[in-house]
Amino acid sequence: MRAVRAHKRGGPEQLVYENAPRPTPAAGEVLVSVRAASVTNGELAWDATWTDSFDGSGSDRTPVVPSHEVSGVVAELGPGVTGLSVGDEVYGLIPFVRDGAAAEYVAVPADVLAAKPSRLTHSQAAAVPLAALTAWQALVGKTSSEPGQHVLIHGGAGGVGSFAVQIAAALGARVTATASARNREFVSGLGADQVIDYTRERFEDHVQDVDVVLDTVGGDTTARSWSVLRPGGTLVSIVQPPNPDDAAAHGARGVFFVVEPDRAGLEAITALIDDGRLTPAVDRLVPLAETRSAYEALQSEHPRGKIVIQVHQTDEDTTT
Repeated sequence: MRAVRAHKRGGPEQLVYENAPRPTPAAGEVLVSVRAASVTNGELAWDATWTDSFDGSGSDRTPVVPSHEVSGVVAELGPGVTGLSVGDEVYGLIPFVRDGAAAEYVAVPADVLAAKPSRLTHSQAAAVPLAALTAWQALVGKTSSEPGQHVLIHGGAGGVGSFAVQIAAALGARVTATASARNREFVSGLGADQVIDYTRERFEDHVQDVDVVLDTVGGDTTARSWSVLRPGGTLVSIVQPPNPDDAAAHGARGVFFVVEPDRAGLEAITALIDDGRLTPAVDRLVPLAETRSAYEALQSEHPRGKIVIQVHQTDEDTTT
């Protein structure tokens, strides 16, 4: 098969489009014929991308295949797999300590896959798993977002942020988001009640008594977010662990987490998608052979939604 692989640790410069062995599904796995995958900012810096552990203490896995969001068709069942059939259209988040989906085929644990949303093309579906699950787990798993709560989302136009705005709105929250001026209309269209141009305004001058802050930015943005939380509020970061001293000083709670594959969460997300309440944002489609350029773009740009690798073009994807 054709795949994009890196034979030694590094950035996009290490990615090579080449022939690679077609994987064989082990017990509990399925072989997916990949239709589309998507790339994630920072993925090539994660220890889990290169080893079999999250902290880098495990064994080296090179050569590795990147891109852990997949949408495709079940091509083969491994021993013991039930509930899926050859020909099923599926999507999911591949565990980070395994090879990803920047390839024509990938072996995936069957229990992380869900049926592809019927409303989406494969290219659209590939933009969903990591970003939407991160937003879902932040707003539903790590906090208890409820109707009427005020949620502040930093980076509302990004991969995670664009889903978080929609999910928070679907849960009945009042949503404020930060974004650049060029993305104001886009983020408002996702369901944000208020959009703050972070390039010209300080968000803390416009919001207060926030129940939940979802921070996809980090750094100074994290530090400044404590002041807008109500006592007992929660700051959820997907970038860095919040300072516990800052949390205590503001009578708030700080949470850091790394998204995990989650079929049940994906099924809940699928229901929102097929109900028309959640739509993925695809910034652009990139052919598999040009995967390196997709990762390079993430180093210098702020895409509106996800950059998707089109591994196998279908008729429906030509209109995406």
